[in-house]
Amino acid sequence: MKIGVLSDTHGNITALKRALDLFANVDLIVHAGDVLYHPPRLGCTEGYDVVACVNLLNGLDIPVVIAQGNCDAAVYEELLEMPVQSPYAYVVHDSSSIIVSHGHTLSRQQMIDLGERYGADYFISGHTHVPVLEKVGGLVLMNPGSPAIPKYQIDGRLIPSVGFIDDDGARIVDLDAEKTIVNI
Repeated sequence: MKIGVLSDTHGNITALKRALDLFANVDLIVHAGDVLYHPPRLGCTEGYDVVACVNLLNGLDIPVVIAQGNCDAAVYEELLEMPVQSPYAYVVHDSSSIIVSHGHTLSRQQMIDLGERYGADYFISGHTHVPVLEKVGGLVLMNPGSPAIPKYQIDGRLIPSVGFIDDDGARIVDLDAEKTIVNI
């Protein structure tokens, strides 16, 4: 089992391509929302190209599970050839059960409660653009951050990030350095 995890790509083809390059050997991609739309309040980033992102995602041979984000509009979702699930997606892959939600309407405790209620191994969220990887009892909370508009810094440098789940556990990777930031 090897799952690529990302969130908050916001229509940035450059960031999406870089993430998918790292996901070349995964057997499932999980996206925690804010896939295509880039709200004006975030400022337009270099690489913003919704059509290119749609074409790239629709052309993948790897299955993709998407949870709807607060910036995911129905007009964009109709372009994707995979369902955008709301308010969350529930995935069972190999022996792992995963809940995916953008997380913008849930507190940390609500994520834990929902994960425990459904016996999930992982609860994946997004929205904050800040990576989180934390084990709470038998549940792993994971936010992969954002490959497009990161809000996490190390030594003053913004760190674009994605995540992985595999048989060894979970990790979040600095997309620029292609090095693990944190793992469980």
